[in-house]
Amino acid sequence: MSDNVKIIAQNKKARFDYFVEEHYECGVVLEGTEVKSVKNGNVSFADSFAEIINNEVWMRNFHISEYSYSSVFNHNPDRVKKLLVHKEEIKRLKRKIDEKGFTLIPLDIYLKQGLVKITLGVCKGKKQYDKRETIKERDVNRDLSREFKNSHL
Repeated sequence: MSDNVKIIAQNKKARFDYFVEEHYECGVVLEGTEVKSVKNGNVSFADSFAEIINNEVWMRNFHISEYSYSSVFNHNPDRVKKLLVHKEEIKRLKRKIDEKGFTLIPLDIYLKQGLVKITLGVCKGKKQYDKRETIKERDVNRDLSREFKNSHL
């Protein structure tokens, strides 16, 4: 990503639970108070996913908390959000997720030149032994970095 990008939130659980095959940058259709809440970092990716309906990409279970300084014109925190993706990319995504085991998962949300963007990943679920392998690899890397750090002191 370029230097004028501010990462607001990352979906670390998605990278642990899924193998990420491809990345797509998407815009999001948001209401005014949603943008303010996103800029404050009041978002939750927990179980969010995207689906393609009528050649449009929609994101579900993406929670944006209500803006605390708003009046009665606040947004619905759990509404379905539309993602802005090119038609060719939607066709490519549709072919990919029609394969068995693939799904669309938001990986991170960020500001790019003042606009809210989402990185959407084409992901395939990991099995339990894959998750154990990821944990083991992370532990080994942590131990190696500790030893390297201690040897150079």
